[in-house]
Amino acid sequence: MSRKKHEPEEIVARLRQVGVLVSRGRSVAGAVRSIGVAQLTCSRWRKEFGGLQGDRVKRLKEREKENGRLRKAVSGLTP
Repeated sequence: MSRKKHEPEEIVARLRQVGVLVSRGRSVAGAVRSIGVAQLTCSRWRKEFGGLQGDRVKRLKEREKENGRLRKAVSGLTP
């Protein structure tokens, strides 16, 4: 079974969709099932992207990527 890499904006949209479904009276398990991911995945996404909006998520991911690049550069400089 292949794994799908979800984009951060897509994750935020799906988390919002779960929130809407739960507010309309569906159970959390049913709402998560309807977006096509596991409950554990949804919990992990909520922990990472919980209160963020689409543009902020994009900036966060860009900064994480840049930090990784800078860490690699610094580790190459230290003996």
